[in-house]
Amino acid sequence: MADLKKYIRNIPDFPKQGILFRDITTLLKNKTAFKKAIDSLAQSVKGKKIDYVVAVESRGFIFGAALAYKLGVGFVPVRKKGKLPAETISVTYDLEYGTDTLQMHKDAIGPNSKILIVDDLLATGGTVSAVCQLSKNIGSKIVGIIFLIELCGLKGRDKLKGYPIYSLIQY
Repeated sequence: MADLKKYIRNIPDFPKQGILFRDITTLLKNKTAFKKAIDSLAQSVKGKKIDYVVAVESRGFIFGAALAYKLGVGFVPVRKKGKLPAETISVTYDLEYGTDTLQMHKDAIGPNSKILIVDDLLATGGTVSAVCQLSKNIGSKIVGIIFLIELCGLKGRDKLKGYPIYSLIQY
């Protein structure tokens, strides 16, 4: 998907010095590139039985919701602590500078549901690893994890071993 890379804007030193931020808003605003991205992500899971797309806030929602629609399955949001109104289950995970907590509605996914986890970017893998733990705690089966972008040098796949992983664009 090298041709989609041209729609990703690079922002040096954001959000802090030394970070090269991959800005997807330039891909999102281009209707042809956005459609191609969603169609390609959908193609990557063709033939898999999926009940729900589970996506991480906030940019993961963009791709997750569009993909759920395209696949004709339900969409389940995973949010930061305190953002969901009904009873939740939680997982706390380590960040490079502390910890964070993610939550999902307790009744969002039934046991044995087949889920596809979606996020915009795979970096170190910590966030999606936490989503995998949440999903396993409910008893669902993870049939795949997909990303628009993968930052290969950060080795995020190492935290997601044992799961089928697909990324559309690699850096």
